[in-house]
Amino acid sequence: MKVLGTGCSSCKALYSTVQEAVKQLGIDAEVIKEEDLNKIMAYNVMSLPALVVNEKVVSKCQKLTVEQVKQLLA
Repeated sequence: MKVLGTGCSSCKALYSTVQEAVKQLGIDAEVIKEEDLNKIMAYNVMSLPALVVNEKVVSKCQKLTVEQVKQLLA
């Protein structure tokens, strides 16, 4: 899974939240922080941060809680 963002505080917060959700769920998953604008644009995302799971954008421009991320991953 990937967190798309340019390094802003919201992007960093989502990255931390996703890591915590993965830890709580006990999932063996790599969380990638994608900051390359060209790669982000390949997902057709204009609002950041965004969360990508299995190469599908599941959230954009939202400050998700750990519980919300866990629901998206379930």
